[in-house]
Parts: sequence; structure tokens; C-alpha cells
Amino acid sequence: MSMILPVITLLPLLGVLLCLVVPREEAALHRGIGIGVTLTAFLVSLLVLSGFDPATMNHVVKWAWAPSLGIHFHLGIDGISLWLVLLTTFLMPVVLLSTVNAITEKVREFIIAVLVLETGMLGAFLALDLFVFYVFWEVMLIPMYFIIGIWGGERRLYAAIKFVLYTMVGSLLMLIALLYMYIKAHQATGQWSFAYDTMRNLILTPQEQLLCFVAFALAFCIKVPLFPLHTWLPDAHVEAPTAGSVILASVLLKFGSYGLLRYAIPFFPSAVAECAPYMQWLAVIGVVYGSLVAFAQPDIKKLIAYSSVAHMGFVVLGLFMLNPRSVNGAMYQMLAHGISTGGLFLSVGVIYERRHTRRLDEFGGLWQRMPYFAATLLIFTMASVGLPGLSGFVGEFLVILGTFSATRDAIGIPAVVEHAKLLGAICALGVVLGAVYMLWLFQRAMLGPLTNPLNKKLPDLTLREGLVMLPMLLMAFWLGIYPSTFLSDIDPAVVKTLAAFKEKNAAGPATDAPRMLGSTDAKPAADGKPALPAGHPAPTAK
Repeated sequence: MSMILPVITLLPLLGVLLCLVVPREEAALHRGIGIGVTLTAFLVSLLVLSGFDPATMNHVVKWAWAPSLGIHFHLGIDGISLWLVLLTTFLMPVVLLSTVNAITEKVREFIIAVLVLETGMLGAFLALDLFVFYVFWEVMLIPMYFIIGIWGGERRLYAAIKFVLYTMVGSLLMLIALLYMYIKAHQATGQWSFAYDTMRNLILTPQEQLLCFVAFALAFCIKVPLFPLHTWLPDAHVEAPTAGSVILASVLLKFGSYGLLRYAIPFFPSAVAECAPYMQWLAVIGVVYGSLVAFAQPDIKKLIAYSSVAHMGFVVLGLFMLNPRSVNGAMYQMLAHGISTGGLFLSVGVIYERRHTRRLDEFGGLWQRMPYFAATLLIFTMASVGLPGLSGFVGEFLVILGTFSATRDAIGIPAVVEHAKLLGAICALGVVLGAVYMLWLFQRAMLGPLTNPLNKKLPDLTLREGLVMLPMLLMAFWLGIYPSTFLSDIDPAVVKTLAAFKEKNAAGPATDAPRMLGSTDAKPAADGKPALPAGHPAPTAK
């Protein structure tokens, strides 16, 4: 049994223990522990790539936790979760290195919060037991609340409480639906189990599917965040410290779209077929709305926050077009958004540390004083815009292409493709709007005359800041130039997930008692002989 996944997941907790035994005053040592542990976790996570089969679960572990309740510490990784796990482990040492000057008070507590958060995020991506998934899902909430509420800006408590309330409402509804499925699975199999395969194979009535889908989707759409459930995000981004904004944008938002693809879509195909058109329209509204509101923001951080609403709208549209091309694009956009938006927030952190303001009207002409910083910001801006050759292009292109090329025959759900070309056209407009507000941001901040005297002595990127930016820049180019590195692992897992969705949808909903996919309702034959499985041909007489 491979131990890679438990080591990756629990290694940050070892860093927590080390921080607890080191005196609080040793801030530099705490930083060293945090960076060292997260860097080690990243290097260990690379071992997952050896012999990886994207279409199956790899490095699976299953330890009994509460076996009488059907709860197991069950972890596994496939092509859907692989690059999200690696994105998480890749970002955490970068984030901690960026906080050397930004976080100077309660350093030990901050490092502990980040390490606990990393364990929660990795565990949620890897969990194959839904109870374990829910535990890790809630674990993520606590440290992010403290990161915003303690190290955030002036309105940090308001933003932190709003973040918690939104997330908790969705989480509790998801828990209710999960417990309902847990009972239904017991009725169908006679065994208590939270196992992912058991839940995926459970067939419910259309009404049950709809109610459970709404509960799951609400929790995940709040996390995305999907319009109109997005209002917590700008406050959280603006008030969070730079490190919190990077983690929030680059990783935490991805749990919403990951949850939709991993759980909501394959679990409730009948409800998905009914609700997909509504999800598609909410997604494209989010693309246009997020772009227009971003253009009106005077605060750089809030502008980038609303750009996330637009970018994640692409992701949700791609998922609910329900064809491999669009879903691949959605997965790729998740990775690209993690790099480009994370880089943008890191860039905002650099100028905020120098000027302690994020208002656009305070800047202008910074290229003259900070050419290396300006070049870095330009690359992240173009990646966010979707310039070919950089990370943002591939995902958006695949989503739009998958939307335009979606056919009724390939999906089997007419309502999903009814307005496909119109949706694709609106999203293409969203790309144009994205270029408008991001280039407007760059022009206002970096170009033009250097008129503000407070900006005339700003230093350019330091060596440490350059080391923070370099890996993000390299990933922005890698994602844009060589996408097959990632798509070769993503595509087989996506195809398998959509095939399972179509199989369960074709099996039809339950009409009375809950049953499992592949089960039969055959009754004993009148002659007392065992009944044949449904669809099995009767033997011919010899």
C-alpha cells in the first residue's frame, strides 16, 4: 500500500507540531519551518507522477476510522485531482516566502494557520470517503477565518464573518443531503457506507436527486463563487492579507468547481439534466457581470476579485456543457486562474508593502521606477487576459470551443445544448471585456507620466520578491506553451467521469425503493428457479 498520499496530507501537521515546540519569539525559525515543510510536501507530491494512470485512482489507501459507521480514511488521486493537488503544494512555499515583510506579528500563529489550511485542502482533494471529505472541507474554513480576521485589513472581522456564514450555510445543507444519501445507501445495500463509489452508484428518485443536487450545488457554487452567490468574495479578498488572497483565489475557489465535477454531476444526473441550463446562464451572467463591475473598481485588489467571478464563470459553463472538450477546458481554466490570479495578487502585495495603498489613482508611470516589476505584472495581466502562449488562453479557448461544438447526440440531453452557440458568443464577449479591464488596470498603474512624488523613489523587485515571482511566471508560460503536459492526465479522467454520468442517467431514476447502479429488480420465476438478471437472454434448449 502506497503511503504517498497520507504523507502529503499529514506532513503539514508535522510542521504545526514543530512550531508549537519552538518559542513564539523565534519568528525567523517559524518561517523556516513553514517554508521547509511546505517545500518538502511539494517535492513528495511530485512522486505521485511516477507511473500515474489518470483514468483510475492511484496510490489508494483505506484505513478503518469508524468501521461500524462505515467511515474510512480513504484517499486516492486521479487525473481530475492530480494537478489541483500539485497546484496546492506548489503554491504554499511560494505564499509563505512572500510574507516575510507582510506578516510581522503573531508569526507562529500565522504559519500554523497556513499549515492546517494546507492539510485541509489536500485532504479534501484526495478524499474518497464523503465523511472524510466533509471533515477536511470544514477544516479549511477555520484557518482561513483566522487568516482574514487576524491579519487582514480594517474591516477584517466583517469580511471573515461573512466568509464563514456564507460557507457554513452551504456546508450544512450539503451535510443534510449527504446524511440522507447515507441512509438511502444503507436501505439499498444493507451496509453503512460513506464510500464515494457507493454514493455514486446510488440511484434516487427524480425529486430526491433534485433536492440533493440543490444542496450540494449550493455549497459548491458559494465556493466558486457563482453569481449571485459571490458577494462574500470581494470583501474577503480586499481585507485578507496578500497570502490569504493568493490561497483563496488560487486554491480555495477551485473546491467549488471540483466539487461540482467530482460529486454533484455524477451523483445526480437526472437533476443535472434539469438544472444544467440554469447553471449555464448563471455562469455567463457571472462572466459579463464580473467583467463590467471589475472595470468600475478603484481598488486594484477588488478589481482582481471581480475578475475571479468572471473567470470562474467560464469554469462553471464548461462543466455544465457536459462534453469532454468543455470540461477539459474548465479543468484547465482552474489551473490557469490559480497561476495568473495568484500572480496578480502577489504583485499587488509588492506595491502595497511599499505604498500601503491599493487605489489606482495613487499610481501611474511606475514602469519608469520599477521596470522588472512592471514586466512581471504585464505577463500576469496578459495571462489573465488569455493571450496565446500564456496560461489563460487554453482553458478559455477549450470552453468556448466545447460550447460552440456541443451536440445533442453527444450529450443526450437536448436542453443542455439548446442555447449553446449563444452562450459561447456571450463568453467570447467576456474575453474581450476581460482584456478591457485588465489592460486598463495596467495602463493606469504602470504607464503614463510619473506624477505622484511618493512613487518617485520606489525600489524595484528585491531578490526575495523575484524568487517568489519566478516560479509563477514559469508556470504561466508552461501552461500556455505546452498544455499537453496537463491535458494528457486530465482528459482520461474527465472522459471516464462523463461516461459514468451518462451510464447512470441512462439507467433512469428509482421509482420506489432506492437501488444501486447495476442492481436488478428481478423476481423469482414461477417455477422456483433463480431469476435471470435483467437483460440476460434466456438459455436455449439443446
